[in-house]
Amino acid sequence: MKARFIFADHDFTVTLNDNPSARDFASMLPLDLAFSDFSNEKIAYLPRKLHLEARGPFPNEAAGDLCYYIPWGNLAFFHGDYISTRDLIRLGRIDGGIEPLLTRGEFPLRVERLS
Repeated sequence: MKARFIFADHDFTVTLNDNPSARDFASMLPLDLAFSDFSNEKIAYLPRKLHLEARGPFPNEAAGDLCYYIPWGNLAFFHGDYISTRDLIRLGRIDGGIEPLLTRGEFPLRVERLS
């Protein structure tokens, strides 16, 4: 399953994991959110909480991972190193490089389901 992310002048895809939380996220698409900077990630708040069956920790965390942060109920799209914890659920990973995530600022974000 893939999702398309559009913000600023960026348009890229994410391959979603095959887990209950990622499927729950995909069921919410399309979404219009606000995308902003936070530490080593870009974040966006979802309109509701996701199912928590796939919570971490998980192996091989890397820049480009799209995660759900349980305590705040937000997407966390990492563009730097991070450590997986029980408070994160990996939803997928960006297809291609992380360069779009390095664009600083707050932007409208459109997320669409592709398949």
